Amino acid sequence: MKLNVLLVAAMATVIAVTTAFISQDKPSDEIDAKVQDLLAKMTLEEKIGQMVQYTGFWDVTGPTPSEGQSKRKYEQIKKGLVGSMLNVNGAERVRKMQEIAVNETRLGIPLIFGLDVIHGQKTMAPIPLAEAASWDLEAIEKSARIAAIEASAMGQNWTFAPMIDISRDARWGRVMEGAGEDTYLGTKVGVARIKGFQGDDLSANNTIAATAKHFAGYGFAESGKDYNTVDVGLSTLYNVILPPFKAAVEEADVKTVMNSFNTLNGIPATGNKFLQRDILKGKWNFDGFVISDWGSAAEMINHGYAADLKDAAVKAANAGSDMDMESYAYVDYLKGAVEEGLVDESVIDEAAARILRVKFELGLFDDPYKYCDVAREKELLHHPDHHAAVLDMARKSMVLLKNENNILPLKKGQKKIAVIGDLAADKDSPLGNWRMSADANTAVSVLEGLEKYADVKYARGAKLLNDNNTNFFTELDVNETDKSEFKEAVQLAKKSEVVIMVLGENAYHSGEARSRSKLGLPGVQQELLEEVYKVNKNIVLVLMNGRPLTITWADEHVPAIVEAWQLGSQSGNAIADVLFGAYNPAGKLPMTFPRSVGQVPIYYNHLNSGRPTSDAIFWVHYMDEEVTPLYPFGYGLSYTTFEYTDLKVNAEDAEAVTVTASVKNTGEVAGEEVVQLYIRDRVASVARPVKELKGFEKIKLAAGETRTVTFTLTAKELGFYNNNGEFIVEPGTFDVMIGTNSAEGLAGSFELKQSL
Repeated sequence: MKLNVLLVAAMATVIAVTTAFISQDKPSDEIDAKVQDLLAKMTLEEKIGQMVQYTGFWDVTGPTPSEGQSKRKYEQIKKGLVGSMLNVNGAERVRKMQEIAVNETRLGIPLIFGLDVIHGQKTMAPIPLAEAASWDLEAIEKSARIAAIEASAMGQNWTFAPMIDISRDARWGRVMEGAGEDTYLGTKVGVARIKGFQGDDLSANNTIAATAKHFAGYGFAESGKDYNTVDVGLSTLYNVILPPFKAAVEEADVKTVMNSFNTLNGIPATGNKFLQRDILKGKWNFDGFVISDWGSAAEMINHGYAADLKDAAVKAANAGSDMDMESYAYVDYLKGAVEEGLVDESVIDEAAARILRVKFELGLFDDPYKYCDVAREKELLHHPDHHAAVLDMARKSMVLLKNENNILPLKKGQKKIAVIGDLAADKDSPLGNWRMSADANTAVSVLEGLEKYADVKYARGAKLLNDNNTNFFTELDVNETDKSEFKEAVQLAKKSEVVIMVLGENAYHSGEARSRSKLGLPGVQQELLEEVYKVNKNIVLVLMNGRPLTITWADEHVPAIVEAWQLGSQSGNAIADVLFGAYNPAGKLPMTFPRSVGQVPIYYNHLNSGRPTSDAIFWVHYMDEEVTPLYPFGYGLSYTTFEYTDLKVNAEDAEAVTVTASVKNTGEVAGEEVVQLYIRDRVASVARPVKELKGFEKIKLAAGETRTVTFTLTAKELGFYNNNGEFIVEPGTFDVMIGTNSAEGLAGSFELKQSL
């Protein structure tokens, strides 16, 4: 196929709402036949029941509910009017709930059990943003595989992950749950995580169905406020937001997609036919099912799009939202809506068929209790192999931001090391947010990890929170005034050779509903850092956080800075290994770090302005801040150095452009480097970004070793979507850059000719 031809034509017609997915020009298979046979036996009410998901509402090992909403839910499960449960965790509890569905209902249709398995079940891996900083797709897939093994051992067969929203705004707390600002990297990471969760055989008892979320635009919430409105142009939608979801469907065969809380073009995603039917189920031919986010169908009333819950049920179902999570819209109103002709019964058939198909693929009809082995649960949770793997993942996730005068690595057994900061002794914050099944305070603390290498002395310096008994449902009470422990920390710093300061965010500073308007160190931590610096400038700052922070003062003053994120169960061991040189850091930032919050949203692949640079006042700039970031996308140092030379571009092939460069380890120790390839389409029918990541390779080089790295650019990398959603590749001049981050590298260009 020629590079300059139109690759994908616009879809001329929209698949009708009344068309069931199993008849959409798909080859019939054994599962389709089973689904059709079961559908034929089901009443309308039972089919609607498959579209209903409830959260856990009573301890199934105790007495059954006798009154209220819990009794109602219990009776509905017994009647086969519920298709899924979430937040029922543990092999024994899942089995007891499943027994009700299988043994007491008319047709014995098993439930599918979902949970937010975001970055681990019991053994916690680094938060997803940290994992993305590894740029190691194999390790990321393995991390998801471990999460699936432990989750399935606890009865789960479905996770609401990965989040593949692209976001450029660090104020949005859920950046910790994704892969950052870049579509190319985010797509690769999302596919890896889906493959890790779902494995090669979804019917195996150690794999779980994945969910690509949130469809679509959630990461572009205005002003970084969670649940806020989204207003993006078509170019951003097609080229930035949608590609990870397309790859999730077409490359990773994701089984479920979750819609989002936000509006898009004034229409809530849960009721958005354009997203769910025209694109997802139409153009992409998605054959799994769509789940709403929690209560998002009912929230269409607040959006001003639905008049009441009945109207919300009608609009959500007709738009293609197959399963309702905790809105009570479908269970209460869909049957009547069908009888009134507001929803065609074929819409119900389609949704129920999609859900049943996934249950068949999971093997739940063959063995509803395959995930309910208590002995397996006991054997696999916190397995030593799992901890070894998340330790490896944690090491790979850290980013060395600064290392002036090679203060790092520290020497094993080094004397007079002070450790300061509340987070240094914290065994809970390293677990991060979104750890639904994790046991609190089970992480290896930084202090514990360091004590294996040296005899360190510790002073807290200041408490981070006034109330440390935090959880997912509480606001944080940050200490903004108490500096009573400063003196002890300063005195310790005075008599120490080096000071390791562990500062940053509590686990619940980031995550859902954790938007921040300020991105500095919370509470009195910045003041503590400055007071310690007055008496000892030999500081290693270890950041523990779930989002990019504004650390301009630290960058100007502190000689060494390590971005350690929230690294999970083995956090302290991983951090100590990096600080003492047992592991050479190789992470690269998946999100830009701003100089100040006023720069946000800030991202590397922006469009050029008509006034991009000038010595005059009338150009794109700030009066009080530089326009450049503090640390650019893709940035990260090593304990060694790398030299890039000999860029070559071959554009003579009719099918692809080949780009090569030599990379040499010019330091004295072995190290890993993420070699990054960026392009720019100089002139296009739709303006293209100043640069775009289109390839990367992580390589390990011995001291003095040189390797040639080769990238191949095909139509997939050189094209883009126009504003009609058509993928096109246009001839013209392309700039190309290979380097160590998005701001540094070897630059060249090539001409993509009409004749190619």
